[in-house]
Amino acid sequence: MGTIRENWKLALDILRPSQKDLDRGLELHRNSFVFDAYGFMPLGGGKNSRFDELARQHASRDELLYAAEEFRMNQCFKDPAMRKLLAEAWDAAGVDCIFQNSGVEGNDIENMIKRLGAYTAVTDRLTDFYERAVFPDQLAGIRERGHKALYMTTNGVPVSFKSMSTTEALIHISVFFNLGVRMMHLTYNRRNLIGDGCAETADAGLSDFGRLVIAEMNRVGVIPDVAHSGQRTSLEAALCSKKPVVASHAAAGGLSNHYRAKGDEVIEAVKKTNGYVGICARPWFLQRDMNIKAFIDHIEYIARKFGVDHVAIGTDHGMALAPVEMAEKMPATRPIWESYWTHPEDVNGTMTRDQYDSVAWTNWPLFTVGLVQRGFTDDEIRKIIGGNVLRVCRETLV
Repeated sequence: MGTIRENWKLALDILRPSQKDLDRGLELHRNSFVFDAYGFMPLGGGKNSRFDELARQHASRDELLYAAEEFRMNQCFKDPAMRKLLAEAWDAAGVDCIFQNSGVEGNDIENMIKRLGAYTAVTDRLTDFYERAVFPDQLAGIRERGHKALYMTTNGVPVSFKSMSTTEALIHISVFFNLGVRMMHLTYNRRNLIGDGCAETADAGLSDFGRLVIAEMNRVGVIPDVAHSGQRTSLEAALCSKKPVVASHAAAGGLSNHYRAKGDEVIEAVKKTNGYVGICARPWFLQRDMNIKAFIDHIEYIARKFGVDHVAIGTDHGMALAPVEMAEKMPATRPIWESYWTHPEDVNGTMTRDQYDSVAWTNWPLFTVGLVQRGFTDDEIRKIIGGNVLRVCRETLV
């Protein structure tokens, strides 16, 4: 990965904005509330002694994964030099709040709570930098105090498999809401009890239990997220929900045939819920030029065809501030059930490092510049870079 300065130059060389558009875009970005619809806070690095100790004790894969994640999220920021890098990254990005991935893929409650606990600890420990937001009306005050907000989401719906009834199986939706979670993935690529994921060829749609899940999310105040759901599951979720449904980090199917892209029928259904599709800064999902230009193309496609109220930016990015130093290696294991990242026919190898770095998380201000170049008004851009996410957060809690 390039440096902040190098990545900035890469994007500018592709966009080639006029000085007028550059100045207007950067000023608009500085003066707007910027809400990443799905992403990761910048993660730190350094010497992870705890991981090495556990590896030498032959700890399980899950123990080692937690030790690796918890260090990068939390422990490394005890180092003042790492805190400085953290501040530099946030300053460059100009982001005020991230809908933070804070729960692992799947429905297992014990595993989900590990990551949620680690990110909650970040906001408890770095109180001069972060605040955890649980209500949208808190966000303006957090920005005024010069802090950054984490608004929590999970990569699954917590489901108890020990339940005696469907009603009891749903109880942890409200438990996780009380722990601060405000959005949940219905599926993660593969099929689960709720519906089919986007990588399932059957595309069978939402289950009867899935409809009960959405009704409970509507009742409690949790946003249903279909980013990793199949086309039919996404469509049926939008049709049955009484509140906004989102695809927090996806792509426009009209421009890409990647399985993580949403077709026009799905986007129209999401629009009718007053939700949005967040465009993901993953070049191989976007296809086309696989760079910042393609990224802006997808935003413009949805904005022009479905309206600026129904598109956002969910980068699915953070950044590694420094490498992690570990003497031991993670043992080789088979991939977990949910980690269906790509199809064999995906040609990710054709993507260059420069294409990926052109949409680096710290290039967020240049996303705004790109929208200026496409002729969007200031009010329209404010919606795309944060206003739409904030609106859906408010409407879901009504």
